[in-house]
Amino acid sequence: MLIACWSPKGGSGTTVVACGLAAALARTAPPPGALLADLSGDAAAVLGVAEPPAPGLAEWLAAGPDVSAGALARLELEAGAGLRLLAWRPAGPDAARPGSGRAESLLDALSAERRPVVADCGSGAFGAGLALAAGAEVSLLVLRPCYLALRRALAAPVRPSGVVLVTEQGRSLGRRDVEDVLGVPVRAEVALDEVVARAVDAGLLGRRLPRSLERALRPIVLPRAGRDAA
Repeated sequence: MLIACWSPKGGSGTTVVACGLAAALARTAPPPGALLADLSGDAAAVLGVAEPPAPGLAEWLAAGPDVSAGALARLELEAGAGLRLLAWRPAGPDAARPGSGRAESLLDALSAERRPVVADCGSGAFGAGLALAAGAEVSLLVLRPCYLALRRALAAPVRPSGVVLVTEQGRSLGRRDVEDVLGVPVRAEVALDEVVARAVDAGLLGRRLPRSLERALRPIVLPRAGRDAA
């Protein structure tokens, strides 16, 4: 199963949601666990993984067709119990916007994985991020409930299958407003939490997933349990 997390607006918490979701899936999935594909560039720092000295996902996307999908396995890094990371590690300005051909190859490779895969497509998805957001089995729009974010979400070229709502006090828009405007269900609500913020700042999200974040993402990780709880 490939789950793509993306947002039409920066600062929505996409990377934190993607990393938390991947870590939660790694805890529940059978060996060999779960995989996180980072197309935004920040997952390694959030998970506390040193930037790899070897080539990363950006370089694979920028390579020619002679570099096969099998090479992706050699780029994986250990990022926590049962969690592996394909770090971005941009090779330079030419690798920042990979062509659509390699993007489709990446989508095919990740979709064929036996492990659950989470892709952090970042904000303003383009190239590979756009291909994964559009072609993933589950496409999750990560959104803070504000007017500007909703406007951009409506204009986005990708139709999500669900929303992860990052909630905060003082917002006038809520879950029902978002569902009414976008016409897709809110799959999980993640509250801004200082415990999660401290875990992110310390680079511990992959190894010490805060319980509040794990509980919030449970309806996605364990959909049946989430429905029963509702």
